[in-house]
Amino acid sequence: MPEAAAGTVSTRTRHCQINDLGRAGYREAWDLQLDLVRARKAGAVCDQLIFVEHPPTITLGRNANEGNVLAAPVRLSNLGIAVEETDRGGDVTYHGPGQVVAYPILDLKEWRRDVGAYLRALEQVVMTTLLDFGVRSRRVEGWTGVWVGDAKIAAMGVHLSRWVTSHGLALNVNTNLDHFRLIVPCGLPKPVTSLEQVLGREVSMGAVVDSMGCRFGEVFGRSMIGPASID
Repeated sequence: MPEAAAGTVSTRTRHCQINDLGRAGYREAWDLQLDLVRARKAGAVCDQLIFVEHPPTITLGRNANEGNVLAAPVRLSNLGIAVEETDRGGDVTYHGPGQVVAYPILDLKEWRRDVGAYLRALEQVVMTTLLDFGVRSRRVEGWTGVWVGDAKIAAMGVHLSRWVTSHGLALNVNTNLDHFRLIVPCGLPKPVTSLEQVLGREVSMGAVVDSMGCRFGEVFGRSMIGPASID
């Protein structure tokens, strides 16, 4: 795991538990999020960070335009791609093998009660993770997510309930980018890329998860615990 950045200071240690699910279905991970959100609200657990790799799944956010799903249901079925409606913000996105998905369950009352600041912090987590692999990325004003050049490499969509977060971010590592042609990703007719495409080689998913866990702790001022085993 990468070392913490020099100069990181915390006047009070707050913990965040890592839950690494490996490969798991979208609904399975969502059910876990709901359980952890309830526990976090009740103060029964500390902040949580779920890592997961989903099977091919198109998700529709609360503000999704169904016209941004370009493929007919029968074609999606033939390709083995599920479609799920969710309560996150945002439009249409894709999850699939080779993509690192991170779902933070954070109580923002113990960080900052500012949704915009939270999204910018998630972007910072991705950007500093990418630097660990020698990739410089950027934000695009007016749009949420992280970009390498003119191509989007990470998408975000979140939900808050009493300032406790769920859903989160998806970083394309070795993702099948052809599947993004089945949708208009996040409603933006822009190219999508992956860490593999940028570097010209396959990248270890475990290395990306390790890096992101470390960088998440730095950005949010959390002492990361884990990973935990999930039954």
